[in-house]
Amino acid sequence: MDIRLDDLTGKPVQTLLAAHLSGMQSNSPPGSVYALDLSGLKTPDVTVWTAWDHGHLMGVGALKQLSDVAGEIKSMRTDSAHLRKGVGLSILNHIIEEARRRGYKRLSLETGSGDEFEPALRLYRKRGFENGEAFGNYKASTFNQFLHKSL
Repeated sequence: MDIRLDDLTGKPVQTLLAAHLSGMQSNSPPGSVYALDLSGLKTPDVTVWTAWDHGHLMGVGALKQLSDVAGEIKSMRTDSAHLRKGVGLSILNHIIEEARRRGYKRLSLETGSGDEFEPALRLYRKRGFENGEAFGNYKASTFNQFLHKSL
């Protein structure tokens, strides 16, 4: 698996990100989706990586800089053809290491609740993320969950 920076111009990553947004919208109550669209991922404070295997896109993940010492994980998604192959864990580990390299003290993320979100929650908790308070401009709700990891 090759994890590399992505400029989001390729059709495969655009298609995967569109599927990610669609999945978030179909599995979340109105007003509870905070996933970034393509333009939101192209801002200077966001870095995106994709995982590839012999020219096939396996997954995507992004790191948004919140401050000099904090970052947020965004747009984590594994292509359905590559589930349970360690893609998500590999991208997550890459993001954690990059956050450490940047000197961040904390990584955070927002996600939802319910069966569709359980695999992601297990992954994050496996890497030491714990539920906590809302951060940034997020509003706490019965649906949204906020996870944090001290680095």
